[in-house]
Amino acid sequence: MEEKFEYIENAEQPIAMHPKKFALWLFIVTVVMIFASLTSAYIVRQSEGNWLEFDLPSIFWYTSGIIVLSSISLHWAYISAKKDDLASLRIGMIITSILALAFLIGQWYSWIALVDREVFFVGNPAGSFLYVFTGLHALHLISGVIFLIIVLISSFRYLVHSKNLDTMEMCVTYWHFLGGLWLYLFMFLLLNH
Repeated sequence: MEEKFEYIENAEQPIAMHPKKFALWLFIVTVVMIFASLTSAYIVRQSEGNWLEFDLPSIFWYTSGIIVLSSISLHWAYISAKKDDLASLRIGMIITSILALAFLIGQWYSWIALVDREVFFVGNPAGSFLYVFTGLHALHLISGVIFLIIVLISSFRYLVHSKNLDTMEMCVTYWHFLGGLWLYLFMFLLLNH
């Protein structure tokens, strides 16, 4: 009995993704769901009344600019890694890490500005929501800063280059996500405070 084997030129490849990248995307979806539920709860609670009206700290504008600049510098570092331009990669990672720390410091000063305006975590729900939004985002951002530092160290150990971009790509994805999340939260608060 003779078996026939056929060669198929354009056979469909199964969808495959690096397991760590898949885990990152699952984590991102989870974070999106958390913030979607929080913003939904904000709108529902705001409609019930007894809502403190206050101006957002002006430092939010600066931190928003910082997070955008950090995404630009990280993208430059990523493009540099793809081209094996290791000097530019390192410079981009250093700039991004400094901007990330500046963003966190700016968020801390935004809390100081809120306290100066007598907006506290305990008390009116408007203030509580703002602290939860910014605090939860800052917590995720700290994990992003750790990721940036890991990639920065890896770049000095010659572990990030055109043939080894998985960690860099994951870092870029996560950081751009955090930047987009902050811009969403800021716009949401501007429109709904």
